Amino acid sequence: MDNRPIGFFDSGLGGLTCIPYLMKKLPEEKIIYFGDTARTPYGSKAVSTIRGFSMQIADFLVQNDVKMIVIACNTVSATCLDDLQKKFPQIPIVGIIDPAAALVSRVCGGSDRVGIIGTKVTVSSGAYKEAIKSRTPNLAVFEKACPAFVPLIEEGIIQNDIMNLTIEYYLDDFILENRINTLVLGCTHYPLLQSNIKRMYPNLWIINPSEAVIGRIEEILEERDMFAKDSEYESTFYASDLSENFMNMIDRIFDETDVRVEFKNLDL
Repeated sequence: MDNRPIGFFDSGLGGLTCIPYLMKKLPEEKIIYFGDTARTPYGSKAVSTIRGFSMQIADFLVQNDVKMIVIACNTVSATCLDDLQKKFPQIPIVGIIDPAAALVSRVCGGSDRVGIIGTKVTVSSGAYKEAIKSRTPNLAVFEKACPAFVPLIEEGIIQNDIMNLTIEYYLDDFILENRINTLVLGCTHYPLLQSNIKRMYPNLWIINPSEAVIGRIEEILEERDMFAKDSEYESTFYASDLSENFMNMIDRIFDETDVRVEFKNLDL
């Protein structure tokens, strides 16, 4: 048993899309979340910059005695996972790409055509394609960067014509030309668009890494006998900028339940 909280971090509010799945599957676990809302988005920044931010946030989580770190950000998972694991060997650190790639390889067959959408950095890294191809070499995999999605989501521009037109701009030709039938939401912000995408492309099967990563968390907790039981820790959600949209997302996840939300600037 280990009642310490699990640390999650993301470039902004997108990583919060993992939390409902964790709460449903592992309700005893407590959370320390850090959203770097002051410096979002990460997806168009230099890898060296992303690495510096990620090390800073991981340091903060380790100082808060988390028992595990979950990189709830595809961009960081694609570029910094190995570096973070080397710097903090004493703590399990889980990226979000590998569990999603494992799910794709389990459920997709030779006739499937898989599309990956993500930030510029995630797509240019080729991390998703490599992780999927290492398991299922013959699977057809295509990638598309959608850089405008995260800024629009962070501004709360989701259920409206602006977002729908942006989705059409990125996905219409991508899906048609590559005959895609399975779409991986390669950014934790993108599940907030899942209903839009499903409505616009009803025949697509959508894979959500924000859900897939919870299975890997559960495996590690079981392997190491680290499940929480009657923990007295309080889940806390930190952000480097307590934006209105971050607070709205917290309200959406926790409905009308009060949760601890704090500002933390990490000496920005």
